[in-house]
Amino acid sequence: VVGRAGVGVDNIDLAAAQSGSVTVVNSPTATTIAVAEQTLAMMLGLIRHLPRADHAMKSGRWEKKALVGTELAGKVLGVIGLGNIGAAVAQRAAAFGMQIIAFDPFFSGDEIRQRGAEPVELPEIYARADLITLHVPLTPKTRNLIGGQAFAQMKRGGRLECTARGGVIDETALLSALEAGQVAGAALDVFAEEPPGLTALVAHPQVIAAPHLGAQTAEAQIRAAVDIAGEVLAALKDEPLRWKIV
Repeated sequence: VVGRAGVGVDNIDLAAAQSGSVTVVNSPTATTIAVAEQTLAMMLGLIRHLPRADHAMKSGRWEKKALVGTELAGKVLGVIGLGNIGAAVAQRAAAFGMQIIAFDPFFSGDEIRQRGAEPVELPEIYARADLITLHVPLTPKTRNLIGGQAFAQMKRGGRLECTARGGVIDETALLSALEAGQVAGAALDVFAEEPPGLTALVAHPQVIAAPHLGAQTAEAQIRAAVDIAGEVLAALKDEPLRWKIV
């Protein structure tokens, strides 16, 4: 049994698989580049109002003066989760001249520095970051990690981006933060319920919404297929598995 391409296996009943002696593997590195690039694409689209600009042009309107954006250069990026994808995002964001701060409870301060970020705790990310990006799995501990309390601590006018898993952000709290101006914008590739339908959050003018496109590149899908085929062959031969979950 194979999870969706990527590190997440939250869509699989692991307890049932284990009780039924079913082996579950994933391919945690196959989509790293694809998701990291999607993250940067959504950041840029968010701060430069690209979806609104495109929609206006296709509607015959030239709204140059109304769409003043901001630059990534010089801004503070808060990365929550500095694993393979988070580290790849940090590396690419640094190339834009961003200052990277990060929180990850699974890495020491030195390890976070080696991955190109300044280690901080979550409250400091909320207080300092101009843009926050999430790269954590959906677990009982991370469900609604970014909720009302977190939004209240955030730097006013900051932006939020998520290409990780739906459910990590409390979507009701995010909508309230957007409407209050606490959060200036959000770029969301994942949702608590997929597809979410045309919700108030999806329709919000300060939100870029995408249908879980992070892993949707030809290259990533080929890598995932090759990785999983190798795992299946190894399992059939009773050989060690690289990415066994249960």
